[in-house]
Amino acid sequence: MGVAFPHPSQSLPLKNQPIPFLCSLYPPTIGTHSLKSMMNNPSSSPSPSLALKCLKSPDPQETHKGNSPKHESAAGRSVPEEVLPKLVEEALVWSSLHGLVVGDGNNKKSGAVPGVGLVHAPFALLPVPFPKSQWRQACELAPIFNELVDRVSLDGKFLQDSLSRTKNVDAFTSRLLDIHAMMLADNKKEEIRLGLHRSDYMLDAETNLLLQIELNTISCSFPGLSCLVSELHRSLLNHYGKHLGLDSKKVPGNTTVSRFAHALAKAWNEYNNSSAVVMFVVSNEERNMYDQHWLSAELMERHGVNTIRKTLAEINEEGKLLPDGTLCVDGHTVAVVYFRSGYSPNDYPSESEWKARLLMEQSSSIKCPCISYHLVGTKKIQQELAKPNVLERFLENKDDIAKVRKCFAGLWSLEDSASVGDAMERPEYFVLKPQREGGGNNIYGDDIRETLTRLTIEGGEGLSAYILMQRIFPTSYLSYLVREGICHHDYAVSELGIYGAYLRNKDKVIMNDQCGYLMRTKVSSSNEGGVAAGFAVLDSIYLT
Repeated sequence: MGVAFPHPSQSLPLKNQPIPFLCSLYPPTIGTHSLKSMMNNPSSSPSPSLALKCLKSPDPQETHKGNSPKHESAAGRSVPEEVLPKLVEEALVWSSLHGLVVGDGNNKKSGAVPGVGLVHAPFALLPVPFPKSQWRQACELAPIFNELVDRVSLDGKFLQDSLSRTKNVDAFTSRLLDIHAMMLADNKKEEIRLGLHRSDYMLDAETNLLLQIELNTISCSFPGLSCLVSELHRSLLNHYGKHLGLDSKKVPGNTTVSRFAHALAKAWNEYNNSSAVVMFVVSNEERNMYDQHWLSAELMERHGVNTIRKTLAEINEEGKLLPDGTLCVDGHTVAVVYFRSGYSPNDYPSESEWKARLLMEQSSSIKCPCISYHLVGTKKIQQELAKPNVLERFLENKDDIAKVRKCFAGLWSLEDSASVGDAMERPEYFVLKPQREGGGNNIYGDDIRETLTRLTIEGGEGLSAYILMQRIFPTSYLSYLVREGICHHDYAVSELGIYGAYLRNKDKVIMNDQCGYLMRTKVSSSNEGGVAAGFAVLDSIYLT
């Protein structure tokens, strides 16, 4: 979630923003001694009606004689103040009971040992409004982008040529391209191709256009937890919908975890070895492991498919390639390699990790994604596809081309001196993006001018490591963002991600579907928006 900005007409001056609304699991007057007393003597605990204290400085404009103060909710409705604490408490209990959890960063074991140090995943208390027409548009685009990724991945020369200048200045992209070039030289055929993608969008407030932020082709996170947030919001609206004036039926169902598991199981079946496993490539420390475990559980319970979890270092140590190309890791034949790591330079701290990546690419295992799919998801390829007449190189259907082109935001190469000049003169209208996945990498505002000035003075090809993107200005809504048991009341913007699955065996397309969605919401004053990176919360949609 990288280009999240409130439209100037929608944002509020800082001095006029409301004081953050805080809901804590315990009254602030309870100190350490009182907490210990409560734990040792349950009867001394506050009653349920007092368990949540909601603190907010009263606003005279909100208070009307004879009425309780009310707050505008994320779905555009007022929330009675007496209902809000109950809503927060029920949401926290629901999250704990239904597995809407992540590892607690305050517990060192939480990213390594399952069941230790759990905390609820950050979430929005209520769904965000989203127009039906743009929702349908985003869903209709998923199969087209799935096919586009596959088509582009087959053109090795296009990938190598488009990223050639980036390769000279970006060591990580260079290593990926080296592996890709080796596969081309070996004439390595990926006859069975599996892609689990996510295309991210924002609604521009001024034009009401659905504009694409990026297309993710590796390690698309939250297929499990995103489904749970939709269920959470439906549950809350079933109980409190009358108080809020909201209908739970307007929150679309979310089937990402079952559809992704279905795609992985289909790929496993195409591999045609009933004793083989699906291998999740994971990080050493993974606080988001439960999102991944939802997929593993779905694969076993619904499809009878076994999974294993291995880091790149473990794959290098335990993996071997048989003469026929079969990949064996720790004694298991690997049918499908599913990457939930390996998308960042930080995932390759030594040559061991790169050896593991090469070993997997050389194998006959089905890679999700294979190296060419991974490269299609780079920012530079996104920018190249936005050039005139490039989509026509990969898609034949004119209607599909028009639909894709309509959602493209402005994208420019830094080889274009005019675009560089515009960005330096008016940086507030641009975002400078490197070839990186995950939150926290993009450059905004005056930092754009400083970065471009430095790179221009340095000369060489440093500018080739970045692309310029139009800065999108979505509408901001007053929202309730819940993190670590505390509910923050602030203006926020949202980004919609649409999941897609594509599976092809030679010339037969087995699956090309839209699978579900991810909604992420963040405070409008924040530039970045990754949930795992700590910038955003999980959300769902309320169709309008």
